[in-house]
Amino acid sequence: MRTLGLIGGISWVSTAEYYSLINQGINDRLGGLEFSKCIIYSFNYADIKKNNDANDWDKTFEMIFEASKNLQASGAEAIVLCANTMHLIADRLQEAIDIPIIHIATATALEIKKNEIKKVALLGTKFTMELDFFKSKLSEHHIETIIPDKQDDRDFIQDTIYYELGKGVILEKTKQRYLDIINELVQQGAEGIILGCTEIPLIIKQSDVSVPVFDTGLIHSKAAVDFSLDNF
Repeated sequence: MRTLGLIGGISWVSTAEYYSLINQGINDRLGGLEFSKCIIYSFNYADIKKNNDANDWDKTFEMIFEASKNLQASGAEAIVLCANTMHLIADRLQEAIDIPIIHIATATALEIKKNEIKKVALLGTKFTMELDFFKSKLSEHHIETIIPDKQDDRDFIQDTIYYELGKGVILEKTKQRYLDIINELVQQGAEGIILGCTEIPLIIKQSDVSVPVFDTGLIHSKAAVDFSLDNF
């Protein structure tokens, strides 16, 4: 079994879910008392958010780079960035380290292709929705991506990720607003919805939505399990 290096605390809520999903995934495959070999480096989210708010991705990169080196030195054989937004620096990080990064957007694109879907809507932080680092991976697989076209909707998603979902706060009025946004995107032709922040599945489930939902945290965790058990 290969050892995974998880970079978390971005937020701790989703990192706990990653740890649970990966261990469950290993045990589902192997049974008995078999669970994941993994090492977790967990950040203080306030430090990361301070950089993001200042648009200082160089400083965030240095923090993630140092964490990756520490994980590799401790025996990690691949890096799992436990957040969609952190993949903004994933390609740059991959060039700087010697072990593979299991990329959340690539894993999601492959899952969408299995469902023969050509057009999806992407929800996430403003960085994930508005920048190209996630959408470009989908485009490589000929998948068209749309995002909420109203700035108010994108701001709402951003704020609730940071100040509600990232703290484990679940409100019914927030869920309803998410569903209203999703329904608008479906009306615009979205054949599937990417829950492109690992906290969003805390409030939106497949049973809430009329089209397929792609939970990136779950998909990413499965890809990590596949890597860990390759040739096991």
